[in-house]
Amino acid sequence: MDRNLALELMRVTEAAALSAARWMGKGDERMADAAAVEAMRRSFDKIDIDGTIVIGEGERDEAPMLYIGEKVGTGRGPKVDIALDPLEGTTITAKGGYNATTVIAAADEGCLLRAPDTYMMKLAVGPEAAGVLDITDPVPLTLKRLARALDKYLEEITVCILDRPRHEELIRTVRETGCRIKLISDGDVSGALATCMPESPVDILLGIGGAPEGVLSAAAIKCLGGDFQGQLRFRNEEERQRAIAMGLKDPDKVFTLEDLAQGDSIIFASTGVTDGEFLRGVRFTARGAVTNSVIMRARSRTVRWVTAQHHFDYKPKY
Repeated sequence: MDRNLALELMRVTEAAALSAARWMGKGDERMADAAAVEAMRRSFDKIDIDGTIVIGEGERDEAPMLYIGEKVGTGRGPKVDIALDPLEGTTITAKGGYNATTVIAAADEGCLLRAPDTYMMKLAVGPEAAGVLDITDPVPLTLKRLARALDKYLEEITVCILDRPRHEELIRTVRETGCRIKLISDGDVSGALATCMPESPVDILLGIGGAPEGVLSAAAIKCLGGDFQGQLRFRNEEERQRAIAMGLKDPDKVFTLEDLAQGDSIIFASTGVTDGEFLRGVRFTARGAVTNSVIMRARSRTVRWVTAQHHFDYKPKY
C-alpha cells in the first residue's frame, strides 16, 4: 500500500480525536462517541481508496455510520479493508481518564480477520518474547517462560489486565506467581501496544476483551514485531453461529498474529484523546489544538510519532 495512505489515515484519527476530546470529562459517553464517529466518517470522504469497513461500529441496523460492510473513501483508489474504533475508551473520555485513543488499521483486501462482536481471550507480548508463548498454557508456565525470554525475575514482570470481575481468578493466579499487575479500566488496544514499547513497564497483556479490539491490537503489534494470540469466547450459541456465518470455519481455534493480520500491507494509525501509556491527549490552545499520534507500517517496520498543531478559524463563543 502507498506509504502516503498512512499519513491520510492519521489525519482521520486526528479529526476523531479533536472532536471527541471536546467531550472529555463531561460525563456523556454517547456524545463523545458520536462526535468521534461523525468526524472520522467525514474525513474518510477525502481519501482516494476503495475501502470496506470490516471492524467497525456494528451491523448496519445498529450503527448509522462506520458499520461493518460500509464503503468508505472516494472509490478511486486501491481496495482496502479497514478496522477501526473511533473512540477506544468512551467511558475513559467521559470521565476524563487515562488512555483514550482513536484507532484505525488498514490492509489489502482480505488481510484483516472479520471478527464477530464477541469476547476474545488475548495474549500480547513484545518482540523479545515473540514465538515463545502459547495462550493455551497455564498462566504460571506462561509467565515463567516470559521471564526467561526477557531475562528478568518473575517479580520484575508486569502483567496488564482489564479490571473486570471476570478476571478475579486470573488476577489471583498472577499474584501468586509473584508478578506485578497493572490494572486498566478500559483501552486494551493501548495495553497490548504497551508491551512493544521499550520505555513501557508492561511486559504482557492477558485476559478477555472485545474480539474486534483484538484485531486492531494484532495489526499494530504486527507493525512492531511483537506477538499476539487470541481465542474467541462466545457468550451464547447465537454468537458462535454468527461467527461461522461470517466465514470462520473453526471459531474455537487459537488465532495467531498472522491469522488476524495477514501479510505486510498493514498500516496502523492512532491519536491520543486523553493522556495515556504512549500517546498524549489533545491539548487545546488559544489558536487551536495540539495532537499526538503514531503511525506504523508492517512492511518497513517504521514507527513515526507525530505532534501536530491545528489552527482553528473561529473564536470561542463567550
